[in-house]
Amino acid sequence: MRVGKVKNRAVIKQLIILFLCGAVGWFLKGRLTPQMPMMGGAAGEAYVLTQLPESRDISPKKSYIGHVEAIKSVNLKPQITGYVEKVLFQEGSFVNEGDILFIIEQKRYLATVELRQAELNSAKASLVRAERDYKRQKSLSKQSYASLATLDTSESNYLQAKAAVAQAEANLDLAKIDLDYTEIKAPISGFIGKAQVTEGNYVNSTLQDLARIVQVDPIRVAFSVSDKDYLNMRQTYKNGEDLSPIKTELVLPNGTVLVNHLKSRFTDNEINSDTATIAIYAEYSNDKGLLIPGNYVDIRVGKKASQMALLIPQAAIAQDENGNFVMAVNNDNIVEEKRVVLGDTLEDKQIVLDGLNADDRIIIQGLQKVKNGQKVRVGEIKSAEDIAKEENK
Repeated sequence: MRVGKVKNRAVIKQLIILFLCGAVGWFLKGRLTPQMPMMGGAAGEAYVLTQLPESRDISPKKSYIGHVEAIKSVNLKPQITGYVEKVLFQEGSFVNEGDILFIIEQKRYLATVELRQAELNSAKASLVRAERDYKRQKSLSKQSYASLATLDTSESNYLQAKAAVAQAEANLDLAKIDLDYTEIKAPISGFIGKAQVTEGNYVNSTLQDLARIVQVDPIRVAFSVSDKDYLNMRQTYKNGEDLSPIKTELVLPNGTVLVNHLKSRFTDNEINSDTATIAIYAEYSNDKGLLIPGNYVDIRVGKKASQMALLIPQAAIAQDENGNFVMAVNNDNIVEEKRVVLGDTLEDKQIVLDGLNADDRIIIQGLQKVKNGQKVRVGEIKSAEDIAKEENK
């Protein structure tokens, strides 16, 4: 009998322990589990998520692949021979037109200029002497004191002296030109690349490159369009002469969009018969340096006049026998049914032609749990555009 009582006590004790563990677990679950919004409280209010319609320009645009290229680019080449004395730029930097970039063995060419100057001075002195002799012989010949042969010789010496002066002047000019070539200057403004030679290297006036400069502002984007698109452009934009109606967007590789920076454009003079396309070259301002020669970009071409429309997620749209509608929440958090006229789809959004305002709060989640006139509790989803505007404030 005692053994049975002991067993009963052990069972009761185990049941008590299990009950206490369950109670503690239930308490901890209630404390640690995050409280989710109630889809229906005691008052019967449902919880919905809303979003404002997105306002966007939906005017039609044609998209092409464009290649960014420099309008001006220069390969610097030496015009004289000699050793490089100085390299006066930082590789990869911006240089201005007229900046001195290289100096080539300047002293030797300066000495040549001084030599040619001395030769010119000597030639001028000989010319003065020959001119005086010629005038004297000419005067004596008139008085019959000098023979014609002597006069002819004097005149010849005078003319040769004049020619010697002209030759000496030309030699001096050439020496000065060579001296100028000892300073390699930037012929355009732009970014300079790697120096192909360094100080102490010998260069000559052949095909050797010293460095390369590319202009980046303004810059050109080249793209090809079909013959059909080209004809449509000519008819739409007044034969291509008026740029005012044109709006372009450049989409960079990182997604950055440059809008309407177009300065000018021109087209090739013939259509490629193999591809039935024609090349168009558009010039853009590039003061921020975001357009880099050699890059590929997406270029969208359309009319400058905007066609703004409201777009909403397709999940917000419901349909019945009377047509399409959405559910919106007013300032008192009361659900209102709004009949809408829909247009085309754009990406993952639906264009709304009529029936909505930009400040309507459209229900995009919880739509199946509400009806017209019902009071709800509201959570709002902000678009990336709205978030960006708030961050910029």
